[in-house]
Amino acid sequence: MQPIWDVLKEVPDPEIPVISVVDLGIVRDVSPERVVITPTYSGCPATQVIEQSIREALDAAGYRSVRIETAIAPPWTTEWITPEGREALRRYGIAPPEPSGAVACPQCGSADVEEVSRFGSTPCKSQYRCRACLEPFDRFKCH
Repeated sequence: MQPIWDVLKEVPDPEIPVISVVDLGIVRDVSPERVVITPTYSGCPATQVIEQSIREALDAAGYRSVRIETAIAPPWTTEWITPEGREALRRYGIAPPEPSGAVACPQCGSADVEEVSRFGSTPCKSQYRCRACLEPFDRFKCH
């Protein structure tokens, strides 16, 4: 089902448009009959927009009969973000979650950072500040 995966790799996340829904790990499974997605959290306000964007992309590519299903179990995890997705987040100025739990400033790379607020620009991110370059940045919360 690589052709469908290729279509979906072009669908951007509505809140972070530099990363695709595939690289963010939202697309869980693809078959000729269905695409299964899992939102980054069950109350994600962008879920309907994501479904609509996927539907439009599938329809435009000729996959009108492919269903879109939302599954909330197992819950989405930051482990599903691809390496390309982590790099896209970093380039965009968002610290991607690291398996080690370490946080580095996406601007200068310094580990001398502090959490300012557990709640960032969206519910899936926290607000941080770099003590080295003094820039604020979001960090994707680890799930």
